[in-house]
This record gives sequence, structure tokens and C-alpha cells, in this order.
Amino acid sequence: MAPLDSAPTPPAPAPGSPLRFAKGHGARNDFVILQDPDGAADITPELVQRLTERTAGLGADGLIRVVRTRAAGVDAPADAPEWFMDYRNADGSIAEMCGNGVRVFAAELRRTGLVGADRFDIWTRAGVRTVEILSPPEAGDGTWQVRVGMGPGRLTGEARTVTVAGRELAATEVDMGNPHTVAFLPEDAALEDVDLTRRPALAPEPPHGTNVELVVARGERHVAMRVHERGVGETLACGTGACAVAVAAALRAGDESRRPWRVDLPGGTLTIGWTPEGDVTLAGPAQIVAEGTLLV
Repeated sequence: MAPLDSAPTPPAPAPGSPLRFAKGHGARNDFVILQDPDGAADITPELVQRLTERTAGLGADGLIRVVRTRAAGVDAPADAPEWFMDYRNADGSIAEMCGNGVRVFAAELRRTGLVGADRFDIWTRAGVRTVEILSPPEAGDGTWQVRVGMGPGRLTGEARTVTVAGRELAATEVDMGNPHTVAFLPEDAALEDVDLTRRPALAPEPPHGTNVELVVARGERHVAMRVHERGVGETLACGTGACAVAVAAALRAGDESRRPWRVDLPGGTLTIGWTPEGDVTLAGPAQIVAEGTLLV
């Protein structure tokens, strides 16, 4: 694998040729990106697990397939955007949405010349997402700055508790196209001391799983979080999780200003805002670090 700058890559190989891949991350939430524009590859759970495994594979929190919507085999309206983000968790399960993944996906589309504009729509399992390239990489640096329209943050109203270090905490359920359970730690609890090697106990147990975010306040419109992602475990960042946390934090603070919130994660900082219509926006880095061809 070779380090990358922002230069376009060669055209994708013909169907049946070895798959091209890139490796990228958004705030150290990392992904294997497969170029399969015409939907020729068979992306099985076993393939996803093998590629994302960190010792015998490429290593990643998830896998993103770059594929045309009409070739992806998914339900989509006739006027859906050309490109579909086919996202899989590291365990091979399919996820509806990934905020850091969307930014990395957008950077890869722009970097490889599959799109030429700095603002464009993509199709996801959570619907259309509008992405905006805020700035391309500087020379020798593969970091893009990307903002994504994430749609509304919907409070589900479900009552759920999260048990952390023997304490039962009330949680806020937020739907960002995928499910999130957000709990604020008591003032005497240290975020860095929480054991997230296992997902905290939930009551009641959500039937389709959930992403669990634990949060502490840091200042005005400023919080820090850690996350245990469904199908992955603890990751260094979660874009949809940061959006869910900002929605829950604004509600908790009685903040209706729609001014941006800063969300600190172990892997970096993300900025969460709102459009005048009330949709959530997510802004932060996306870095493409390598590319190559799969041999197995």
C-alpha cells in the first residue's frame, strides 16, 4: 500500500479483475473501500470479516463498497443519485448509515474523479445524503474536509436505561437513520474510565441492536463522548453517534439556537450543526491513506 495525495486513481478494472481497494478514515474511524462501480463483486459477510480483520486482513471498523445505485441491487427511486454507499460493519452485518463513512465515501468519489463537483448527492440505505467538499487535501496530505447533510435527528420517545459501572442511567433514543442510545454520565464519573470492551447493559433490550454513546459536558455547546457501535464494538469515532449526541445534548441544555456543537471523540473532533429547516449537519475530516489491489 502506498501513501496517497489527491491525485486521481486509474479507471476501475473490468468485471472479473481483482478488486481495487483504498483505506481511509474519518477521525480514526477506519474503512476498507472497495471499488465495484458496476456491482460485479459478491460482498459476503465472510469477505467483509476477512478484509476488516486487523491481523490477517486490511483492518477496519467497516467496509464501504463504491457502486452505482442501479447496479447495487437495492430499492431506490428512479431518480436516486448515481452512487450508492454500500456500508457493512466489521462483523459483516449491513448498516443503514455511517456518518464518518459518508465523508470518506465522498472524498473517495471526488479523489478518483467519479464525481467532479464539490457538492453532490449520494444514495444510502437511510436515503439521500447531500455532501459538500469544504476543502481538498493540501500537497502531500490526504485529508479532506467534508460536510454531510444527515437528515433530521428524530427523538423516538422510547424509554431505555443504560447500566454503567453499576449505575442505571436514563437514556435518550435518537434515530439518525440508524439507532442510537445516548446516556450522560454523572458528574463524578470519568468518561475515560468506563469499560467499553463490552456493550453496556440496556433495558429493555432493543430488538435490532443499537449504538450506545456515553457523554460528558465540557462547556457551552461542547461535549465529549465514547461509543460502542453495533456490530463493531468501541470505535474511536462515530459520525451518526456524534449527531445523536448533539441532538440529545441540545435537548438536555434547552438549546434551541441551532448553533453548532463541538463533539470530542477519542479519534478527533466533529462539528454538528443544523440547517434552517432543522436537518442535522456533520462536518469533519476524511483521509484516504492508501490504495492497492486485493490478492485474496
